[in-house]
Amino acid sequence: MRPIRRSGVADAMPDTRTHRGPHPQDARLFSPDHYATLQAAVADLSWLLGRGYAWKSGLKLVGDRHGLTQRQRTAVWRSACGGDALADRRDRARSPESLRGRPLAVDGYNLLITVESALGGGVILAGCDGCYRDLASLHGTYRRVDETLPAIMLIGEYLASLGVERAEWFLDSPVSNSGRLRGLLLEVAADRGWTWEAQLKQNPDRHLAACPHPVASTDSWVLDHCGQWVNLARGLIEACVPHARVIPLV
Repeated sequence: MRPIRRSGVADAMPDTRTHRGPHPQDARLFSPDHYATLQAAVADLSWLLGRGYAWKSGLKLVGDRHGLTQRQRTAVWRSACGGDALADRRDRARSPESLRGRPLAVDGYNLLITVESALGGGVILAGCDGCYRDLASLHGTYRRVDETLPAIMLIGEYLASLGVERAEWFLDSPVSNSGRLRGLLLEVAADRGWTWEAQLKQNPDRHLAACPHPVASTDSWVLDHCGQWVNLARGLIEACVPHARVIPLV
């Protein structure tokens, strides 16, 4: 059974802020004092997943064993990966530099919210597969925040520096305000001369998985079903957001 997209394990409280910044509890829950415990939990869950355990039961077992809070469990859930899946993802991974002259399929909310979080000082998780992931969640609605436009600009400039031929953005049509975000993406691209397309899809994951060219996503289901993929969020954050708060979970 595939994980629930984006939200995963629910956060302890809803995000009603105008920034994609840190959760009020993150300074305590993800302080360096907790790194060893969180890393052990990710290793344990990855081991269980590699031996056929279901996500839900494996996460409960690991979370209870290590005394993790709900938000810490979300971080572990997003960062773990079983052995076979990990090897397969690594085989199909391509570097951002390999995109020159090629089209790129972009998992829109997945990439944008991660970059927004990095710019806003939110927690960025470095997981088993090398991907950078955020801890933000979509609950049926996307709300533009102060980091949205800077994040779009940063993504566009990074893709331009890589020489990407065109970017094809895929957004979840059931998520409120997806149409407005699509309009903003196309407006910015037209203003800057970037070749972008943006599509609203009922289930963009299926389209990304079937895409014939590289995919920029850190969604586990997408990574396990697509062809070539690019760890774009990590490349961008390392190159352009040096102040990002990256939590090493491996």
